[in-house]
Amino acid sequence: MSTPARPGNRHHKRPRGEGQWALGYREPLNKNEENKKNDDGLNVRQRIIDIYSKRGFDSIDPADLRGRMRWYGLYTQRKPGIDGGKTAILEPEELDDRYFMLRIRIDGGQLSLRQLRVIADISNEFGRGTADITDRQNVQLHWVEVESVPEIWRRLDEVGLSTTEACGDTPRVILGCPLAGVDVDEVIDGTAQIAEIYEKFIGDKAFSNLPRKFKSAVSGCPAHCTVHEINDVAFVGVVNEAGEPGFDAWVGGGLSTNPMIGKRLGVFVRPDQVADVYGGVVGIFRDYGYRRLRHRARIKFLMNDWGPERFRDVLQKDYLGYELPDGPAPEQPRGGRRDHVGVHPQRDGNFYVGFAPKVGRVDGDTLHRVADIAERHGSDRVRTTVEQKMVILDIAPDQVDSIVAELEAADLHVNPSTFRRQTMACTGIEYCKLAIVETKATATTLIHELENRLPDFKDPLTINVNGCPNSCARIQVADIGLKGQLVVNDRGEQVEGFQIHLGGSLGATPGFGRKVRGLKATAEELPDYVERVVSNFSKQKNDGETFANWVQRADESDLK
Repeated sequence: MSTPARPGNRHHKRPRGEGQWALGYREPLNKNEENKKNDDGLNVRQRIIDIYSKRGFDSIDPADLRGRMRWYGLYTQRKPGIDGGKTAILEPEELDDRYFMLRIRIDGGQLSLRQLRVIADISNEFGRGTADITDRQNVQLHWVEVESVPEIWRRLDEVGLSTTEACGDTPRVILGCPLAGVDVDEVIDGTAQIAEIYEKFIGDKAFSNLPRKFKSAVSGCPAHCTVHEINDVAFVGVVNEAGEPGFDAWVGGGLSTNPMIGKRLGVFVRPDQVADVYGGVVGIFRDYGYRRLRHRARIKFLMNDWGPERFRDVLQKDYLGYELPDGPAPEQPRGGRRDHVGVHPQRDGNFYVGFAPKVGRVDGDTLHRVADIAERHGSDRVRTTVEQKMVILDIAPDQVDSIVAELEAADLHVNPSTFRRQTMACTGIEYCKLAIVETKATATTLIHELENRLPDFKDPLTINVNGCPNSCARIQVADIGLKGQLVVNDRGEQVEGFQIHLGGSLGATPGFGRKVRGLKATAEELPDYVERVVSNFSKQKNDGETFANWVQRADESDLK
C-alpha cells in the first residue's frame, strides 16, 4: 500500500545529484571540478616548459600552482616556520613555499641501477640531497625549483622514468611486488600487466579527469605485500579450479578519514584481461564517481553504495562487453612480515637482500651508495617496497655475506630491530602543507629509544606515524597508529602530539585499529607510552598471539 503524500510535499525537489557524469551531471559542482573542466591537468606540462620555468615562480597561474601541476607530481611544499595550529587557518598562498615536492613514480617498485643513479643525481643537483621512499614505492624529492623541472624531466625521460600523473585526480602509481618474477613461492608474476596498464592508461586524457585520485596494485606475492585490501582497485594472484594462475579483483579500498576495506568482485581475471578490467573499473569511477563533495569522491563510496554485485554487473555489461567467470579468493598471506627485508632465496638460485632505511628517509648520496654496493656484487636491479624499504635482487650465494656487511656499514640494516623494520612515517610538517605535526624525526627518535629500552623485543609490530588525519602512512591498519594533532601537555601548553589507534591489521584478519577514549600522547611522551603498552603485550600475550589480537582482549588500563 502506497504512503499518501504529505501536505505541502507534492512538488518535492529532484534529489540532489552527486555530480556523476553518467547521470547527466556535467556541470562542475566545486572549485576543483571547475578547474579540471577549464583545462585538462596534462596540458600544464607545456606551460611549465615554455613559460613557468623561464619566467619563474611568480608567473605560475594559481589554478596550475595548486591544481594542475600535481598531474606531473609537483606540490608546493610548506613554507618553513609555520606551526601546525595554522595549517587549517591560513590561505594556501600563505602556506606555499616557492619550492616544490617532486614525486617520481616507480611503477612496480622497479629500478635499474642507471635509473637509481639518475634519481640520486637529480636529488643532489636539484633537491638539496633530499629523497624519501614512500609507502607507495615512489621516490619524493624536495626543494625543487620550477626553473629546474624541464631538465629533471629530460633526465628522467632518458632512463624511462616519469612524474606523469604521480599526483592529481588521476590513475597514480601501480604497486607491484618487488620480488615479481623471482619469488620462490610467487603465485603469478604481474610485471607484464603493470607495464600494459601503464602504456594504455597513464597520460591518456580519457582518464586524466577522475573524481579524485585512483590507487592500484597488481601482484602475485604470497605475502600480499601490496596491501591490496586498501587500494581503489587491486589484482591479487590466485589459481583457479583448472590450475590456471590469474587474478582476483578487489575494488573500493582506502583509508583517510573514512576507511574501508576493498570488496572482492568474485571474478577470475586471466592475465590478458587485467588491463581491460583495470580500464573498466577506472572508467566506472570516471563516469559514476561522486564529484559533488570532494571528501566523498573516492571510488570506495560508490562501491559502498552499489555493492560488488551491481559493480560487477555494470563492469561486465557496459565496460567489458563480456562476462568474467567466478573465481577463488586469494590464499591467506604467507606468514611473517610483508616487507621483504632480510636475505632470502630467489627461484634461480640467487638471493635478494632487503634492507631498512629509517622511515624511508634517504638522500642522493645514499642512493648512489646503494647503486655502487649493488653493482659491486653483480646486481643491476633494485626495488622499492610499500613499507618504505629497498631490495637488491640477483645476489650470488658467494656474495651474500659481503653485501650484507657493506649495507650494514652504510646504516642500511638487513637485520634491523622490529622497531626500525616496521616503523613508517609520512612527510609531516617539515614539507607538507596538510600536516599538523612533525613525523620523520619523531619516528626516528622513537625507533632509537625503543631499541635502547626494549632490545630483546622480536615480535612483529607496525608503528605508523601520520602528520594529519589523512592516513598517508596507513595509521588505521597499523598495530600502533599515530594520528598527528595538537594536544595539551601536563603544563597546560598546546604541543605536537598524536591520537593513538591500536590493533589495526590487514591479511588474515583485516580490521581497523581500536580507539580508546581519550588515548593521546604528546610527541615527547611517545617513547614512554609505546614502551609501556609493548611491555604489557609482552607480559600478557599467549603463544603465537599477535599484538592486534591481544589489543582486542586487553583491558583498557593496559592500553594507556
